[in-house]
Amino acid sequence: MRNTLEDLYYGNITPNTQDMAPNSELKQAADRVARFENQLSEQLDETGQAVLARLIESQQEIDSITALENFILGFRLGAKIVMECMDTNDGDIRTGGD
Repeated sequence: MRNTLEDLYYGNITPNTQDMAPNSELKQAADRVARFENQLSEQLDETGQAVLARLIESQQEIDSITALENFILGFRLGAKIVMECMDTNDGDIRTGGD
């Protein structure tokens, strides 16, 4: 527990900066997106490229917000599970509720 708290204090825990495994489905999908983005960009004029860039930035913003919200929801769920595990008066008839 202490190591985790120290890592958090020193900024060594950064869940938003995870590396992709080289042959993972996520890496393959990201590579496809990059390839299609390049192909589309080559077909567009300057105005179209600007619109594409804004579209990509907007999607990245949505993805970032979604990732943050999912992290918070997951963290809260984990905390609720731990709190429930610590509740000794939860009506468990095997322990007598002590």
